Amino acid sequence: MPRVTIKEIARRAGVSKGAVSYALNNQPGVSEATRARVLKVAEELEWVPNRAARQLSAARSETFGLVLARTAQTLSEEPFYMGFVGGVESVLARKSYALALQVVADLPAELATYRKWAAERRVDGVIVVDLRVDDPRIPLLRKLGLPAVLVGDPSLADGMACVWTDGTSAMNAAVEHVASLGHRAVARVAGTPEHGHVWIRDKAFAAASLRLGLDAQVVHTDFSAEDGATATRALMTSDPRPTAIIYDNDLMAVAGLAVVQELGLRSPDDVTLVAWDDSTLCRHTHPTLTAMSHNIVAYGAEVTCRLLDLLEGARPESHLYSTPLLIIRDSSGPPPG
Repeated sequence: MPRVTIKEIARRAGVSKGAVSYALNNQPGVSEATRARVLKVAEELEWVPNRAARQLSAARSETFGLVLARTAQTLSEEPFYMGFVGGVESVLARKSYALALQVVADLPAELATYRKWAAERRVDGVIVVDLRVDDPRIPLLRKLGLPAVLVGDPSLADGMACVWTDGTSAMNAAVEHVASLGHRAVARVAGTPEHGHVWIRDKAFAAASLRLGLDAQVVHTDFSAEDGATATRALMTSDPRPTAIIYDNDLMAVAGLAVVQELGLRSPDDVTLVAWDDSTLCRHTHPTLTAMSHNIVAYGAEVTCRLLDLLEGARPESHLYSTPLLIIRDSSGPPPG
């Protein structure tokens, strides 16, 4: 889409370009009625400042932005984002940069945050997580001219800079692990299906289960402990019930283990459990949890370094950070006889 100019705003508002400049920059010289009319037209046209011109007139903010569209409760419990943000901060601290972290309720609120940050020159660039299929954030960020590094697979990034982990290979390893133990009835407690990494895992889980001849099922959740527990209870009280469950994060796996024990069952005697991300939670349960492991703190640090590179003129590229590694612990065993 062509960039909206001050000239176009002036034409729509019926005022001079000078009046538009005064109004948009909150300077005296126009009446309040004119200022309100100009701001309304600018909002309707989704006007944002020209980034090149902005850089000529203002220094960098030395701030990166990260918006998390999750409930505060889920974020307070979720080990992944605590580790990821820690990795981001470890790099920013060395560069004397700050992190603007905004927690919002949903995707529209996240889009509005990017518009606000761009209009107010609040951040020099953004880190974008939880990519979606046909993600509406990508065209908006291009339109706003905000440098961005996307945390997700290149197939979801539409040519923008991204850092990713190989979810397909990791899911194959998880499914092959439980199949090698003799499990035929396998379930997956997955995250929100709108998220691109969940979509990729969905496809990989289905393909691996078909290839290995498994009886497979998927329950989608919101990644929370509560949803993970609910899904596990439904699976373990069904007939027939699965003998192995793969979870999309640690939080749901730990909650699932608690449900298994509440039902008077045991892992791995009655069900093998496999977690994802391998935070410290997995090593402090009884039994300890088998998990797909990768260094989340280093992941956040790598993403931040790539965003700094973009600001220094690097071309937007995709970077494979890691393939999560299967760590076998006490929750893995053969199916009940």
